[in-house]
Amino acid sequence: MSTCATVSRDLDEPISGTAATARTWLLLEQPGPWGAKALTSSHLDPALGRALAAATQDTGVRIALIRRPGRHADLGTPRTRQVYAAHTTPGNVWLHSATTTAPERLLDLDFAALGSGDHRTFGAALQGRPHTGDPLALVCTNGKRDRCCALLGRPLAAELAGSGVEGVWEVTHLGGHRFSPTVLVLPHGYAYGRVEAHAVKEILHGVQEGRIVVEGCRGSSAWERPGQAAELAVRTAAGENAAGALSVVRTDGAAPRWEVTVAHADGRHWRVIVAQGASLPPRPESCGTSVLGAPARMDVVAVRELAAALAS
Repeated sequence: MSTCATVSRDLDEPISGTAATARTWLLLEQPGPWGAKALTSSHLDPALGRALAAATQDTGVRIALIRRPGRHADLGTPRTRQVYAAHTTPGNVWLHSATTTAPERLLDLDFAALGSGDHRTFGAALQGRPHTGDPLALVCTNGKRDRCCALLGRPLAAELAGSGVEGVWEVTHLGGHRFSPTVLVLPHGYAYGRVEAHAVKEILHGVQEGRIVVEGCRGSSAWERPGQAAELAVRTAAGENAAGALSVVRTDGAAPRWEVTVAHADGRHWRVIVAQGASLPPRPESCGTSVLGAPARMDVVAVRELAAALAS
């Protein structure tokens, strides 16, 4: 029986505009097994998991669990855990890190401030500081949500870690498991699908040089899905790969059609028409269901650079 990732690849389902939306990512190390809803079905205290899920709702913060690549024997939880917070909005991109022996301290965070890009609450609650190491590559591997993530994601994470790539973690959920293996790269927050190890290495090398690889990119989590597709379309049309060069400054309309305004740091603007379509023929969107669906797709209809007078 074909997996959802195999069907999506065979049907050449477009991946632009399919990334999860989160201005800020909050990552907590939690080794051992993960259930489908990992915040409440792992070695993390489920009461804490429920409280964190409730506290981050509608704040722009998305919380996920991470663990080191490799075998995940049920050995309990180490005393000291790694914590990261990353904000992905251009002009205020940052990645901070901390370690903690008391994960309940995460509830002391001001999640509204964290979601708006204020890192001070992270430093105050967890004694966090700017992360000065390599960018993070988060590989979705939670087979309890979808077997594709385990079958395709875990070997990718192991290969990257085994070849000496720094900053590689397994993560509980990035959405879009039919695009497995899926990877989120922080701090800029661009997600990728159907990637192989050599591509991830190039993506990470690009981030270190201050550029974004567009090939295989699902979009930046800083934007809603129409904005993700529009920003990638402008990058392609303008030949722009500099990280932080483009921002989605306005989105007009509603499904199934939007007009998205994308601005360049140098003052240029583009108007992008994005239409929502359906990926046909119907197919299971996940290996965990037999229900057939037609996943929404973001189709860029037109990209037009605006004159300075129109842009203002």
